[in-house]
Amino acid sequence: MNRRHTMVVAVVGIALMTLSLAAKAAPSGAIFTTVADGSEVNFNQYAAKTDVYLDGGPGPGAPITAAGLDDGTYVFQVTNPSGKVLLSTDTARNRQIVVENGIITALVPSPAPHKTGNDVDHDALTVQLMPYLDTPNNGGVYKVWVTRVEDYLAACVKLGVNNGLDVVDPGTKPGNLHGFIPADSKTDNFKVKKIPIIEIDTRFYDSLTGEILDGLTVTWTDTLGASNEKHSYWAPDLQVFHEAHVEAIETGTHTITIDHGFGYSINQIRCPDGTIIDGPGAVEVKINTDKKDLTIFIDVAVDLWE
Repeated sequence: MNRRHTMVVAVVGIALMTLSLAAKAAPSGAIFTTVADGSEVNFNQYAAKTDVYLDGGPGPGAPITAAGLDDGTYVFQVTNPSGKVLLSTDTARNRQIVVENGIITALVPSPAPHKTGNDVDHDALTVQLMPYLDTPNNGGVYKVWVTRVEDYLAACVKLGVNNGLDVVDPGTKPGNLHGFIPADSKTDNFKVKKIPIIEIDTRFYDSLTGEILDGLTVTWTDTLGASNEKHSYWAPDLQVFHEAHVEAIETGTHTITIDHGFGYSINQIRCPDGTIIDGPGAVEVKINTDKKDLTIFIDVAVDLWE
């Protein structure tokens, strides 16, 4: 097995972290917002709150080796970007989903007060996030969370609530937002109404040929410490040009972790100040405005394995 020599160019962010800091106990796989039929929405930006559905499993552009969510029962919630304000208005018992073979297959209880659709790509259920309140965020940003029901119940007990599924909001403590522990959760952001777009895009290049590559993975850790996976892919109709696309992000510090993957290894990453990360690593990206369009690019070259 021969490794092809690589060159890397990475443009991003602002500081470096080690991979060990990015380790999470969150479920595998990814969640993402969508419309009822599972098709993608440009910039995760929706015309109305009723348009937004939850989907699970391998995300857009995922390689065939990508895992879906771990099988089990999960609870979801909608909050403002900081997670401090719970926007979901029904009890947690009515916000449960069942995952089998990596995709959403059912709601608990059934019937539940959430409409469902069918994902045209994965033969999965999509779940409407309504009912939820308007976000207090001036940029129109919402955050959807998913966590295992057992983790949710344990977190509720720490808040002094023994029947977490039977309440709307069990409360908050630092690091415990309405029964959701960020390190145990998957999150994704979305926007309702037309507003400035803020995004982080990671692009991967073959070091030998310079060819841009699809199906490679990054882990995005949001400002609260929750994580999700994103994959590089090509969807020009959505203005995705071979990037692993993190969109509708809030102000604060986000982390993009770039690690070796199936069939390739990371050689080095260059930050905007010229600093080089040799091998895999993580880059902190600090977003300090939500008033204008902003795209931050991370360009990564890789060694492909033959």
